[in-house]
Amino acid sequence: MSTLATSALGRLGRVRRARAASPALTGDPIPPRLAVGTIVLWLGLVVLLPLAAVATRSFDDGLAGFWASVSSRQAVDALRFTLLVSLLVAAIQAVMGTVVAWVLVRDSFRGKAFVNTIIDLPFALPTIVAGLTLLALYGPRSPIGVNVSFTQASVALALLFVTLPFVVRSVQPVLIELDREMEQAAASLGAGPATIFRRIVLPNLAPAVLSGAALAFARAVGEFGSLILISGNIPFQTQVASVFVFKQLESDNLRGASAVSVVLLALSLLVLLGLRLLERWGTRHAR
Repeated sequence: MSTLATSALGRLGRVRRARAASPALTGDPIPPRLAVGTIVLWLGLVVLLPLAAVATRSFDDGLAGFWASVSSRQAVDALRFTLLVSLLVAAIQAVMGTVVAWVLVRDSFRGKAFVNTIIDLPFALPTIVAGLTLLALYGPRSPIGVNVSFTQASVALALLFVTLPFVVRSVQPVLIELDREMEQAAASLGAGPATIFRRIVLPNLAPAVLSGAALAFARAVGEFGSLILISGNIPFQTQVASVFVFKQLESDNLRGASAVSVVLLALSLLVLLGLRLLERWGTRHAR
């Protein structure tokens, strides 16, 4: 019996060593080093090298040239307006997106599936088509008699359209998984709906709301297609940074366009870092 046991243990050891040495037996068909190398190569070709090229081009005339490009009066105004309108849109979406998600999860009504599908339309619709649609409805020939084209309100309206899904889709899964027994217990103890929402529901939704709002802000900062038609691109009034970059390219000012693009890139990276911090905060909050 001792010999059989020793033989069995020996075979088990050999199988374990073979599994450790063979990626196919461990359920990993690609060796780890090859997988990491493939990812780094792909990201380098598709993302890092183009970004590095833009950053290098923005410093063709040194730091002084870069600063001159991003600190010009028109560039500063375009960046300032872009940031302000993007923050406003993100704040509106944080509120209205939460409301829409709440209705879709907690209420039942006719046409709910259709509404749920329409929420994702800005993801699928080409942004230039979105701009044309908004111009047809809210332009000079508006069928409802409302003309806001070439105004700052039209910029906010276009950004609200393209950022609609972010908060809704971030909050929906959290609401679905939220334990409603806590709400029922609070209601049985005499807490009103407002108190239940403020003390129980909102703390659980906050990470998702902030994450969706940050994504909406990042999308608004870089939006171009839906704005090129309805904004009018009026300098110092309705010109956003992405359209300003496009106009600089049309004027053969590649250095200036690259410099402002680097600023937008830095803003996007800051938003992504903020999202990572929000995810960590949400994880600690969930525990």
